[in-house]
Amino acid sequence: MSQARDNARRTGPALERTFQFLLWLIPAVERFPCAQKFLLGDRIQTTALDVLERLVEATYTKARARHLAGANLALEKRRFQCRLAHELRYLDARRYEFAARSLDEIGRLVGGWIKADKTHAAATP
Repeated sequence: MSQARDNARRTGPALERTFQFLLWLIPAVERFPCAQKFLLGDRIQTTALDVLERLVEATYTKARARHLAGANLALEKRRFQCRLAHELRYLDARRYEFAARSLDEIGRLVGGWIKADKTHAAATP
């Protein structure tokens, strides 16, 4: 069994996929022009780390809804930040496509988690 699959089993697929995305994102942002590395690049990394932190909090608490909603909002911000980086030509088409697909996948995983959490909360007296 692969290390990533084993980690996903312990922490959940949304958290593991976000972690893997960060491993790709940080070096990608390092390729931004110097002036943007510390402006847009920093914002993209900060938002990505916020998503990771909120998913960690959701993993280890019973009151998940607030953390998952925050992660979902931060994901939406990151989508627009990556789109902006692409439009400004800091992310080439290949990297932008990878980022967009990854963010969509993470968004689906978080959305499924939110739905499952609501279903579980409704079923629990």
